[in-house]
Amino acid sequence: VLFLSNKCNLCECKRHPKHKKNSQPQTIFISTIYIKLYNASCLCGSAPCLLCGCCPSSNNSTVTRLLFSFFLLLGTLVSVIMILPGMETQLRKIPGFCQGGTTIPGIENHVNCDVIVGYKSVYRMCFAMACFFFLFSAIMIRVKSSKDPRAAIQNGFWFFKFLILVGITVGAFFIPDGTFHDVWFYFGIVGSFMFILIQLILLIDFAHSWNEVWVRNAEEGNSKCWFSGLLFFTILHYALAFAAVVLFYLYYTKPDNCAEHKFFISFNLILCVIISVVSILPKVQDASPQSGLLQSSIITMYTMYVTWSAMTNNPNRECNPSLLSLVSNISTTEAMPTSSPGMVQWWDAQGIVGLVIFLFCTFYASIRSSSNAQVNRLMQTEEGKGTVGGEEVGEDGLRRVVDNEEDGVTYNYSFFHFHLLLASLYIMMTLTNWYKPDTTTQAMQSTMPAVWVKISSSWLGLGLYLWTLVAPSFKKNAWTTTKVYDAMTSI
Repeated sequence: VLFLSNKCNLCECKRHPKHKKNSQPQTIFISTIYIKLYNASCLCGSAPCLLCGCCPSSNNSTVTRLLFSFFLLLGTLVSVIMILPGMETQLRKIPGFCQGGTTIPGIENHVNCDVIVGYKSVYRMCFAMACFFFLFSAIMIRVKSSKDPRAAIQNGFWFFKFLILVGITVGAFFIPDGTFHDVWFYFGIVGSFMFILIQLILLIDFAHSWNEVWVRNAEEGNSKCWFSGLLFFTILHYALAFAAVVLFYLYYTKPDNCAEHKFFISFNLILCVIISVVSILPKVQDASPQSGLLQSSIITMYTMYVTWSAMTNNPNRECNPSLLSLVSNISTTEAMPTSSPGMVQWWDAQGIVGLVIFLFCTFYASIRSSSNAQVNRLMQTEEGKGTVGGEEVGEDGLRRVVDNEEDGVTYNYSFFHFHLLLASLYIMMTLTNWYKPDTTTQAMQSTMPAVWVKISSSWLGLGLYLWTLVAPSFKKNAWTTTKVYDAMTSI
């Protein structure tokens, strides 16, 4: 792991601390997973330092976001390991470890393996990550430049941040069951709703940047090649979205049932057609030349994904066939037998797609530098701030991390951590398939609130995209929302 000094100018590699021998078994298990992943990321010790030495210098604003995102991805990987099928069975085979598992004479089994694996572990792991990012979000409020003493905390002390995250995680696994899972489930729903909107905003920004770069390349060089590429991907995105709509009508609706699904599919299809038409209106094109069908096609495809994700949470199995039944052409009744309370389906197709989109948006949020004013207001980005630092190489030949925020931060520190907090909640809901945990058993069940949360987030997201299209066409004084976002950015 690359650990940066508090002056943000030197790359170092540090070793992890050792466990104390008298630690609790449950503490050792959680810490060991972190440490093993931590060791693997070091790539045999010196490799990260060699990588730092041969790569070009990076801005501290980018490196910091990447490292915080790495913490989030590390926690996500730990959560995935904890819900792997058969994990609890394998742990119970370890002599003297799990309560109720294989025993060793004279040694008491201390660990409740029901807590450290399965959905309970995901809830606790994501609770710890949310607390970690909430702490930094509160600390970094109103940081305006790297001259603020708190900027040193943001851009350095990575070893101690790692210890804090591990400590919070270990503590989270000692929280009594009680109503914790039910309460945190509703926190997860609200946070995931907000994160879905942020994902859509990031996709809007990505689409704007993509279109802007390719159009500029077309104007400067081989215009036929670049415009052909734009046309190809635009048609591809719309074709995939249209194919999704057809499949939705075939498999997620019934002639005399599933009225909600019919409404969701039809209404979202109409909204996507509307935003596509608006994006090419002459008035919109004059005020915002970078807008176009490429962006609308990406948003349309994402809207279809959210629609599909919402329908897969419908507890009515007639309207929500399993992927296995679709692939094997088996009836819903045969494919979805009544499962016992302990049987939980951890993985499904929409969850995997959701993780892929999450990884893309997290990485993009760490490196983005947008020129779109409307998106910057929504993402709390300080447009035009920061300086472009030159490449710094020390006497020892190591590349230096350049401080490009002496005159002003390039992103809102507090909002970035809030974004990662919401991402933690979204990961929690995605890995547990948005099922509501039953505290009396290990069963989970889909709920209609999860369906409406997802589908309403798609509507609000389309409204936000429509706002980015039409806002430049109006006078600034006519848009009070612009003033609201400007005021929020100054927080």
